[in-house]
Amino acid sequence: MTEAEIVQRILELEGEERRRSAENALARYNSGRKKHRKQIAFHRCKKRNRWVFGGNRSGKTECGAAECVYMARGIHPYRKNRKDVFGWVVSLSQQVQRDVAQKKILQYLSPGWIEDVVMLSGKKGSPSGVIDQIRVRNVFGGISVIGFKSCDQGREKFQGASLDFVWFDEEPPEDVYRECVMRVMDRKGDIFGTMTPLKGLTFLFDEIYMNKRNDPEVWYEFMEWADNPFLKKSEIAHLSQVMDAQELQSRRYGKFCVKEGLVYPEFDERTHVIAPFSVPPEWQDTISIDPGLNNPLSAHWYCVDFDGNVYVVAEHYEAGKDVGYHAEKIREISRKLGWHTDYGGRLCALIDSAANQRTLAASKSVSELFYEQGINVNARVDKDLFAGIARVKSYLKGENGKPKLYIFENCVNLIREIKGYFWGEGDVPKKRDDHSLDELRYYLMTKPKNAPPLPQPTALQRDKMRLMRRAARGRGPE
Repeated sequence: MTEAEIVQRILELEGEERRRSAENALARYNSGRKKHRKQIAFHRCKKRNRWVFGGNRSGKTECGAAECVYMARGIHPYRKNRKDVFGWVVSLSQQVQRDVAQKKILQYLSPGWIEDVVMLSGKKGSPSGVIDQIRVRNVFGGISVIGFKSCDQGREKFQGASLDFVWFDEEPPEDVYRECVMRVMDRKGDIFGTMTPLKGLTFLFDEIYMNKRNDPEVWYEFMEWADNPFLKKSEIAHLSQVMDAQELQSRRYGKFCVKEGLVYPEFDERTHVIAPFSVPPEWQDTISIDPGLNNPLSAHWYCVDFDGNVYVVAEHYEAGKDVGYHAEKIREISRKLGWHTDYGGRLCALIDSAANQRTLAASKSVSELFYEQGINVNARVDKDLFAGIARVKSYLKGENGKPKLYIFENCVNLIREIKGYFWGEGDVPKKRDDHSLDELRYYLMTKPKNAPPLPQPTALQRDKMRLMRRAARGRGPE
């Protein structure tokens, strides 16, 4: 071939690459210079119940649609792929399905990948048509099926199938959600959802965000306008100005929101919750206890590094037990941590001042009972509610964008309480699930700090100090 023919052939190949890329929207998804990092985090996550709580136009629906096509085609970049995949896309209504979910799915499905489209109503390709199923050619052979369902059909229409995945485009009713969880059980399939939480504290607040069942397969991410690299900053600024604070929390930040608001909106599970690590013994500070009998007793172990950062490293949280039981659990956890004791071999802890009170039914206070069990409790704590909340907020905010409070991920009850702590009437927090938060306040109000240990003197310095002590006592050198 001549040089001119070679150049011409290269230009033809480049043109073909551009044509194919234009046809393949999935290949262009998150592939350019600008990348939506939270979309990528969603796709990378290997857990089986994943949710994106996102503001409007934050990019949440895009990642749900792309995930469906990845799975149906057998080309998921981060998961084990298989053939003959069967999944559902669940919308609130058929109209919403037509206008949003099926439109996004078709955007990412190249025409050559589609074996057939089965219509529920209307004609193929019609903007008013509602799709029942899309049959997709899987790269491993066979045909995958993406079926479409709407919540307004009722729970009964969701029975019977065995599925590899279900994508909820916006928040479903609880009975539909529960039925779909059953549908993926046989195949060990996936549930994933993308939603803007506009309905307040619904069942998904407890099920996913609070994860009250402590399901290890649950994962979530908040996605806001600033996370979407394709939204203009001027547009974000304008929309932020025309919405009230509560609406902004949901429609921009994807936050669950009620009229009263969160006490600790500064808390971010992705920032403040960390994996456990081996804490140096020099960082150990004290234990803090909020006592309870019928209500849970909450105890946490607190450490402070030499920069003043606080680490909550262990938790005991249980209801309906007596002091002897709780004391044994506290001793057991302390032994595992190698926790320090006082000169008498006792553990030391802060405790609610109410623990010093005696009742007609008991001859000894809770503080005295703990002391008999080898735990020396200090009930002189500052219980000022608003000062304590302000102190917790200051540790969550930290300095220069870095928090000063970190919680080990095994302290699940403290994490759950801080995520679900809301203001009530009269600017007072709702008295509900706050046992861990009470003793967190008691601890932080002690103004914890930790100075690094002084360097050990050299042999020459030790000898000099010995001679100086002798001289001070009026004795000469040996």
